[in-house]
Amino acid sequence: MTDRSTAVHGLALAGALLATWDGLHPLFDQWAQANRDAVNKGAHGDHLVYRDGTPVGEETDDRAGQRTMTATRLGWISAARHVAGYTAGQLAGTIAVTRTLGYRVPAGALLTGAGINAFTHLVIDKRQPLLWLAAKAGKSGYVEHCTVVRKVDEEGNARAEDSGPGSAAFELDQAAHRAIGVAAALVTTWITLRAVRKGAPR
Repeated sequence: MTDRSTAVHGLALAGALLATWDGLHPLFDQWAQANRDAVNKGAHGDHLVYRDGTPVGEETDDRAGQRTMTATRLGWISAARHVAGYTAGQLAGTIAVTRTLGYRVPAGALLTGAGINAFTHLVIDKRQPLLWLAAKAGKSGYVEHCTVVRKVDEEGNARAEDSGPGSAAFELDQAAHRAIGVAAALVTTWITLRAVRKGAPR
Protein backbone atom coordinates (compact mmCIF):
# COMPACT_ATOMS: atom_id res chain seq x y z
CA MET A 1 0.00 0.00 0.00
CA THR A 2 1.49 3.36 -1.05
CA ASP A 3 1.68 6.36 1.26
CA ARG A 4 -1.11 8.06 -0.66
CA SER A 5 -3.43 5.07 -0.59
CA THR A 6 -2.68 4.64 3.12
CA ALA A 7 -3.70 8.23 3.75
CA VAL A 8 -6.93 7.82 1.77
CA HIS A 9 -7.64 4.56 3.56
CA GLY A 10 -7.06 6.20 6.93
CA LEU A 11 -9.18 9.25 6.16
CA ALA A 12 -12.05 7.08 4.91
CA LEU A 13 -12.00 4.84 7.97
CA ALA A 14 -11.67 7.72 10.42
CA GLY A 15 -14.54 9.49 8.69
CA ALA A 16 -16.73 6.40 8.82
CA LEU A 17 -15.99 5.84 12.50
CA LEU A 18 -16.65 9.47 13.39
CA ALA A 19 -19.91 9.55 11.46
CA THR A 20 -21.10 6.31 13.01
CA TRP A 21 -20.13 7.17 16.58
CA ASP A 22 -21.44 10.71 16.41
CA GLY A 23 -24.67 9.62 14.75
CA LEU A 24 -25.34 6.85 17.25
CA HIS A 25 -24.21 8.81 20.31
CA PRO A 26 -27.59 10.41 21.15
CA LEU A 27 -29.39 7.09 20.63
CA PHE A 28 -27.31 5.16 23.15
CA ASP A 29 -26.61 8.07 25.50
CA GLN A 30 -30.25 9.19 25.75
CA TRP A 31 -32.83 6.78 24.32
CA ALA A 32 -31.14 3.57 25.48
CA GLN A 33 -30.24 4.87 28.93
CA ALA A 34 -32.41 3.47 31.73
CA ASN A 35 -34.35 6.04 33.75
CA ARG A 36 -32.80 4.85 37.02
CA ASP A 37 -29.28 5.27 35.65
CA ALA A 38 -29.97 8.74 34.26
CA VAL A 39 -31.29 9.82 37.66
CA ASN A 40 -28.68 8.19 39.89
CA LYS A 41 -25.38 8.06 37.98
CA GLY A 42 -24.25 11.42 39.33
CA ALA A 43 -25.06 10.54 42.94
CA HIS A 44 -22.25 11.00 45.45
CA GLY A 45 -21.77 11.23 49.18
CA ASP A 46 -21.38 8.96 52.20
CA HIS A 47 -25.06 9.08 53.16
CA LEU A 48 -27.09 5.91 52.71
CA VAL A 49 -29.67 5.57 49.97
CA TYR A 50 -31.95 2.86 48.64
CA ARG A 51 -31.39 1.33 45.21
CA ASP A 52 -33.73 3.88 43.60
CA GLY A 53 -31.73 6.76 45.08
CA THR A 54 -34.13 7.68 47.88
CA PRO A 55 -32.11 8.73 50.96
CA VAL A 56 -32.62 6.55 54.02
CA GLY A 57 -35.01 8.38 56.31
CA GLU A 58 -36.84 10.16 53.51
CA GLU A 59 -38.81 7.17 52.23
CA THR A 60 -42.59 7.43 52.32
CA ASP A 61 -43.28 3.70 52.33
CA ASP A 62 -42.16 0.66 54.33
CA ARG A 63 -38.74 -0.43 53.11
CA ALA A 64 -37.74 -2.71 55.94
CA GLY A 65 -35.15 -5.20 54.76
CA GLN A 66 -34.36 -3.40 51.50
CA ARG A 67 -30.72 -3.04 50.57
CA THR A 68 -28.98 0.29 51.11
CA MET A 69 -25.63 1.65 50.01
CA THR A 70 -23.75 4.93 49.96
CA ALA A 71 -24.82 7.46 47.36
CA THR A 72 -21.36 7.31 45.79
CA ARG A 73 -21.59 3.53 45.33
CA LEU A 74 -25.03 3.86 43.75
CA GLY A 75 -23.67 6.52 41.42
CA TRP A 76 -20.82 4.33 40.21
CA ILE A 77 -23.10 1.31 39.73
CA SER A 78 -25.59 3.38 37.75
CA ALA A 79 -22.90 5.03 35.62
CA ALA A 80 -21.17 1.70 34.90
CA ARG A 81 -24.45 0.07 33.88
CA HIS A 82 -25.22 2.95 31.51
CA VAL A 83 -21.73 2.89 29.98
CA ALA A 84 -21.87 -0.89 29.49
CA GLY A 85 -25.06 -0.53 27.46
CA TYR A 86 -23.69 2.46 25.57
CA THR A 87 -20.49 0.63 24.66
CA ALA A 88 -22.31 -2.50 23.54
CA GLY A 89 -24.51 -0.40 21.29
CA GLN A 90 -21.55 1.51 19.88
CA LEU A 91 -19.66 -1.68 19.11
CA ALA A 92 -22.70 -3.31 17.48
CA GLY A 93 -23.38 -0.22 15.39
CA THR A 94 -19.77 0.08 14.27
CA ILE A 95 -19.56 -3.56 13.25
CA ALA A 96 -22.87 -3.32 11.39
CA VAL A 97 -21.79 -0.24 9.42
CA THR A 98 -18.28 -1.41 8.55
CA ARG A 99 -19.33 -4.97 7.66
CA THR A 100 -22.18 -3.67 5.51
CA LEU A 101 -19.61 -1.63 3.59
CA GLY A 102 -17.38 -4.70 3.22
CA TYR A 103 -14.75 -3.68 5.74
CA ARG A 104 -13.51 -5.48 8.83
CA VAL A 105 -11.90 -3.38 11.56
CA PRO A 106 -9.41 -5.52 13.53
CA ALA A 107 -10.86 -6.53 16.90
CA GLY A 108 -7.92 -5.05 18.78
CA ALA A 109 -8.36 -1.67 17.11
CA LEU A 110 -12.11 -1.63 17.62
CA LEU A 111 -11.90 -2.63 21.28
CA THR A 112 -9.22 -0.03 21.95
CA GLY A 113 -11.36 2.76 20.52
CA ALA A 114 -14.44 1.53 22.37
CA GLY A 115 -12.40 1.25 25.55
CA ILE A 116 -11.26 4.87 25.29
CA ASN A 117 -14.84 6.00 24.81
CA ALA A 118 -16.14 3.78 27.62
CA PHE A 119 -13.60 4.76 30.29
CA THR A 120 -13.85 8.48 29.62
CA HIS A 121 -17.65 8.27 29.36
CA LEU A 122 -17.78 6.68 32.81
CA VAL A 123 -15.58 9.36 34.35
CA ILE A 124 -17.41 12.25 32.68
CA ASP A 125 -20.85 10.92 33.62
CA LYS A 126 -19.91 10.86 37.29
CA ARG A 127 -20.15 14.67 37.04
CA GLN A 128 -17.61 15.57 39.75
CA PRO A 129 -14.58 15.08 37.43
CA LEU A 130 -16.36 17.05 34.69
CA LEU A 131 -17.17 19.93 37.04
CA TRP A 132 -13.60 19.90 38.36
CA LEU A 133 -12.27 20.16 34.81
CA ALA A 134 -14.78 22.90 34.01
CA ALA A 135 -13.57 24.87 37.02
CA LYS A 136 -9.94 24.46 35.95
CA ALA A 137 -10.90 25.70 32.48
CA GLY A 138 -12.59 28.78 33.94
CA LYS A 139 -16.11 27.55 33.15
CA SER A 140 -17.56 27.69 36.67
CA GLY A 141 -19.50 30.86 35.90
CA TYR A 142 -21.00 29.23 32.82
CA VAL A 143 -22.02 26.15 34.82
CA GLU A 144 -23.55 28.24 37.61
CA HIS A 145 -25.38 30.61 35.25
CA CYS A 146 -26.83 28.16 32.73
CA THR A 147 -29.21 26.08 34.83
CA VAL A 148 -32.76 24.91 34.16
CA VAL A 149 -36.02 24.77 36.06
CA ARG A 150 -37.97 21.55 35.57
CA LYS A 151 -40.00 21.24 38.74
CA VAL A 152 -41.96 23.41 41.11
CA ASP A 153 -42.41 22.24 44.69
CA GLU A 154 -45.72 22.00 46.53
CA GLU A 155 -45.39 25.62 47.68
CA GLY A 156 -44.92 26.88 44.13
CA ASN A 157 -41.20 27.53 44.42
CA ALA A 158 -39.09 26.81 41.36
CA ARG A 159 -36.02 24.64 41.82
CA ALA A 160 -33.03 25.20 39.59
CA GLU A 161 -31.06 22.18 38.41
CA ASP A 162 -27.47 22.43 37.27
CA SER A 163 -27.40 19.21 35.20
CA GLY A 164 -29.41 17.47 32.53
CA PRO A 165 -30.61 18.74 29.13
CA GLY A 166 -30.52 22.51 28.81
CA SER A 167 -27.81 23.07 31.40
CA ALA A 168 -24.21 24.10 30.88
CA ALA A 169 -23.03 20.89 32.55
CA PHE A 170 -24.96 18.85 29.98
CA GLU A 171 -23.50 20.83 27.07
CA LEU A 172 -19.96 20.40 28.43
CA ASP A 173 -20.66 16.69 28.94
CA GLN A 174 -21.76 16.22 25.33
CA ALA A 175 -18.89 18.30 23.97
CA ALA A 176 -16.37 16.22 25.90
CA HIS A 177 -17.86 12.91 24.73
CA ARG A 178 -17.74 14.00 21.09
CA ALA A 179 -14.22 15.44 21.27
CA ILE A 180 -12.92 12.26 22.87
CA GLY A 181 -14.70 10.31 20.15
CA VAL A 182 -12.48 12.04 17.60
CA ALA A 183 -9.37 10.93 19.47
CA ALA A 184 -10.73 7.39 19.82
CA ALA A 185 -11.47 7.22 16.09
CA LEU A 186 -7.94 8.33 15.27
CA VAL A 187 -6.43 5.72 17.58
CA THR A 188 -8.66 3.01 16.11
CA THR A 189 -7.67 4.06 12.59
CA TRP A 190 -3.96 4.17 13.45
CA ILE A 191 -4.02 0.65 14.91
CA THR A 192 -5.99 -0.59 11.89
CA LEU A 193 -3.49 0.88 9.42
CA ARG A 194 -0.62 -0.74 11.29
CA ALA A 195 -2.41 -4.09 11.07
CA VAL A 196 -2.99 -3.58 7.33
CA ARG A 197 0.70 -2.87 6.75
CA LYS A 198 1.52 -6.12 8.53
CA GLY A 199 -0.84 -7.98 6.22
CA ALA A 200 -3.80 -8.53 8.54
CA PRO A 201 -7.03 -9.33 6.64
CA ARG A 202 -9.76 -6.71 6.49
